[in-house]
Amino acid sequence: MADARASRVPTSWWRRSATRLLVSVLVVLVGAALAVGARWAWQDGQLNGVICGGDCGPSNVVAPDGLVVSAPASAVTSPTSASAPVDPDAVVAAVDVLLSDSLLGPSVGFAAAAADPGAPISTAGQPGVFMPASTTKLLTGYAALATIDPQTRFTTSVVMAGDRVVLVGGGDPYLTARRDKNSTRVERADLKSLAEKTAAALQDSGRASVRLGFDDALFTGPTISPGWEDSYIPDNIVTPVSALWVDQGLKDGVRAQDPAQAAANRFAQLVRDAGVDVTGTVGRTAAPAGAALLTSVRSATVEQIVGALIRTSNNQTAEVMLRHVALAGGRPGSFQEGAAAVSAALQAADIDTTGLVLMDGSGLSRRNRISPTTLVDVVQASLSTPRGAAVVDDLPLSGFSGTLADRFDRAAHGLIRAKTGTLSGVHSLAGYALDADGRPVVFAVMSDEADRVKSLAAQASIDDIAAAIAACSCG
Repeated sequence: MADARASRVPTSWWRRSATRLLVSVLVVLVGAALAVGARWAWQDGQLNGVICGGDCGPSNVVAPDGLVVSAPASAVTSPTSASAPVDPDAVVAAVDVLLSDSLLGPSVGFAAAAADPGAPISTAGQPGVFMPASTTKLLTGYAALATIDPQTRFTTSVVMAGDRVVLVGGGDPYLTARRDKNSTRVERADLKSLAEKTAAALQDSGRASVRLGFDDALFTGPTISPGWEDSYIPDNIVTPVSALWVDQGLKDGVRAQDPAQAAANRFAQLVRDAGVDVTGTVGRTAAPAGAALLTSVRSATVEQIVGALIRTSNNQTAEVMLRHVALAGGRPGSFQEGAAAVSAALQAADIDTTGLVLMDGSGLSRRNRISPTTLVDVVQASLSTPRGAAVVDDLPLSGFSGTLADRFDRAAHGLIRAKTGTLSGVHSLAGYALDADGRPVVFAVMSDEADRVKSLAAQASIDDIAAAIAACSCG
């Protein structure tokens, strides 16, 4: 009889097999965890620098199906919205008690409607217009896309004017000193590349030195809005508006008082670094009509620029785009004419502008006034037209992106896309949300006499109103 021990599998073999199996299971589990973690990091925007070399834009989050803007019609889609339309009165009923929160003060307005353009709007709270803060940017962004071809790019150029070269500002809000790995997708043009191209062209023509001027005359009128607080400039809050600046007038955290002069000075040094001497004083010089183009760089598209200003609530970009809206309408590029051009663009789209007062394009002015109905109309119009897509595509997503990345309780994460607005005593939110049954609801809530001491609590009260829409069965 054969020895029974000869047919047994050694214990060491079982141990090795069990170990291999355990390792394999752990590898699978770790791989799955890494995949989930990578997806979360992608959705939360933490991989933007690796994947996009900066801000990835609307693709840095994955929104629920009903919050996705579909091309080419740019209409918000929802599986239930067609069969069970939104009842705006039900939305008002869902938020009515919250509008009376003492933290929001006595001046609170609210409006809501279905996403379809022209859908009936229901209102609550106080009637009339309110201080909008940065929700003003929705109007500026919409008007820019409505009046300017979304694929337009702004050109910063260098021309020959007699014995000197002239740096000509084209109103690129994101012109940067130099591109690096942290540059965003809208920081497409940079002064260093322009200087190197300029120096190469001069050297090719046999010039070893040159005089330099700059032309920032594209925009006109005051560089500081009369509606801004006196403290905004000295307190380094905003840069005087210019058609020529670099890094929005910021250097080492300090805003230039004359951003065009500062940009030209930096350009002069970059030309020297590229091997061509710049002599004499660098000053304002009108570029002659028909001056020979030496070289140029171009901005991101208007569509990308508007998306970025909505997503990040960039005040400087909004003021530059306000002037481009004026120029597109055949008006001078000033605060006053820009505001008039925005109003005209809204009226052309049948957007209610009752009581509208605009002193700027960013919402920094405390003299601006907008109604919740106007904001709802703007969001509806943006959702219904291909040109308006950048406004709604890049609205911050609750709990994930932009100015809503750190707002809302987890239950409302990913259910609300909205533009924020905040000044001292002012809190507003305008955009759209999915209700409990997946219906898209366009809304605007505005408070301009909120508790200034408990500012974060007042902001949370505004968020509660939007979250109540997401929790409502509002058909």
